[in-house]
Amino acid sequence: MTAPAAPARRRVVLALGSNLGSRLENLQGAVDALFDALGLDFRAASPVYETAPVGGPEQPDYLNAVITADTALPSRAILDRAHGVEEAFGRVREVTWGPRTLDVDLIVCGDEISDDPGLTLPHPRAHERAFVLAPWHDIEPDAEIPGRGRVDELLTAVGLDGVRRARDSGLQPPA
Repeated sequence: MTAPAAPARRRVVLALGSNLGSRLENLQGAVDALFDALGLDFRAASPVYETAPVGGPEQPDYLNAVITADTALPSRAILDRAHGVEEAFGRVREVTWGPRTLDVDLIVCGDEISDDPGLTLPHPRAHERAFVLAPWHDIEPDAEIPGRGRVDELLTAVGLDGVRRARDSGLQPPA
């Protein structure tokens, strides 16, 4: 009798954002919390970017970053972990695209495509958001969004308006 095959490992990309409270501490706390449990193996963290809000009410600028990991976890488990981390940092979902202490978005999970309203993969707007594309490009210049194209080409198409690298701000690998 043979043992069942281990689930396939794949790369996941998570986008982090914060525009309330201690923004950089919130992002670092998210990195630490996401990797506190087993199942996600940290690969890289992008430089931190300061970005103008997109959509929603008037609000402060965001700090944004992208992290990559390898995993065999199901995408739903990763999303549930991301939502748990947001909740731990006081995320409130009252206003669409409103200010938040922490936002953790699952951008891609390998080459998985999902139209499930509770988990759309790849993230439905990542290909048009420079605050996701610019930091991701910094750590994976050859990356692609399944069904959308190469990150470098998508970034060229959307431009860098309202997106600038934050000085003296960086994320550390998980504690």
